[in-house]
Amino acid sequence: MAASTSGRPVRVRIAPSPTGDPHVGTAYIALFNYVFAKQQGGKFILRIEDTDQTRARGDSEQMIYDALRWVGLSWDEGPDIGGPHAPYRQSERGAIYAAHAQMLIDSGAAYRCFCTTERLAKLRVQQQAEKLTLGYDRHCRGLDPKEGAARAAAGEVHVVRLATPLEGSVVVKDRLRGDVSIDVGQVDDQVLLKSDGMPTYHLANVVDDHLMEITHVIRAEEWISSTPKHVLLYRAFGWEEPAWYHMPLLRNADKSKISKRKNPVSINYYRDAGVLPHALLNFLGLMGWSFGDDREKFTLEEMIAAFSWDRISLGGPVFNLDKLTWLNEKYIHDLSYDALADAVIDWRLNKGYLTKVLPLVRERIKRLDELIPAIEYFFSGDLDLASRPDVIAELTKLSATWPIAQMATDLRTLVEQLEAKDGWAHKTIEEVARAWSEAIGQKAKVTFPVLRLLVTGRKASPPLFETIEVLGKEIARRRLRHGADLLPTLVK
Repeated sequence: MAASTSGRPVRVRIAPSPTGDPHVGTAYIALFNYVFAKQQGGKFILRIEDTDQTRARGDSEQMIYDALRWVGLSWDEGPDIGGPHAPYRQSERGAIYAAHAQMLIDSGAAYRCFCTTERLAKLRVQQQAEKLTLGYDRHCRGLDPKEGAARAAAGEVHVVRLATPLEGSVVVKDRLRGDVSIDVGQVDDQVLLKSDGMPTYHLANVVDDHLMEITHVIRAEEWISSTPKHVLLYRAFGWEEPAWYHMPLLRNADKSKISKRKNPVSINYYRDAGVLPHALLNFLGLMGWSFGDDREKFTLEEMIAAFSWDRISLGGPVFNLDKLTWLNEKYIHDLSYDALADAVIDWRLNKGYLTKVLPLVRERIKRLDELIPAIEYFFSGDLDLASRPDVIAELTKLSATWPIAQMATDLRTLVEQLEAKDGWAHKTIEEVARAWSEAIGQKAKVTFPVLRLLVTGRKASPPLFETIEVLGKEIARRRLRHGADLLPTLVK
């Protein structure tokens, strides 16, 4: 087994938060962790970072498992399969974080802070008014530890903060970017334990990586600004740092960070839209890495064999859907007819999916040859609304009551509200849609036809919310968001 620079066996991890649909960025970073681990004969660990219980969603964790396995990645240790460093779910590790925060307090590397939210809010306003650097002013740093312990024991609300060094610099030895030096004056006394006893990301991340013996932290470049805090925590504990690798962020064509407003970001969208899992994985492998010899099509096994860090390009890789479609086409054309039939059946033409669709349309057909035309929109991704004059005419009519610009804004609001809900049951979707209609001051007889037009491309369809449920959240939300973007060009 290959070892890290310190001689330890290579161990890497991916640590997603269960706060929504599984993101393609998670698969992207997971891929490079997986490839490096397998090439080095090491271990790939999945950890669920769910300390933010206000944003954690009950259905999201299972979707992470399902999406990563669908795309072709598996892990050696994790919440669902166990391992020698369990538990792998941060919400189950509270006592571990509390004990380590106490270790830092005992050594003088951390302190209890009793500042109220009101005081901190006033401090921020004052700093803004005086154009000072925003941050905690270390008001409680000089508090006698015994007094702090007594006040905490009496139940006084407090947090635990790191006593950041007051002089010097922090050097992050990034293996892709070189040394990054940060003056400690730019790092405030970060919160380690919140007032509810839950750890912040910084404490939980460092403690877990150390206890799980992570040797290489491979993550997105957006975490570079947090890394000095993590280095300081490693120093405070007296632990060896992992090797740091900050991968370039996935970008839109305009070089902005990839976002759901410009590209579908859910792995499940690509699954439901008919992208082959190995094509998506290949595509993600091209994001910031070069196989060599201008080769763009390769298997996971071939990537593992050829991988090296010196082929990483730090310029933001563009998440180009046309390129993904081109690559997916190559994979489809390589399939035998039997394999292609199996892929199509696995995708949508299976009994499980058909038995969800047929109850919605059975009473609407007289012969079997009417079935496919009646359910075509259940088997496509984006709809070509511009080619449907009947749809455009109906939207134009409805815009007399609901102006197009406002309609587009309101539809995006609905998508945000649907994304915040657990599950995807038609009753819940309808409840959200009715409350949304009332909130925007439009009657359901206006809003619901618009939803039907954008989701199905039809003036008439089976029951709207049952149809949206069967289509699935990724396809339905993509059509609503895409439709909202198209409205100004459809209705002029």
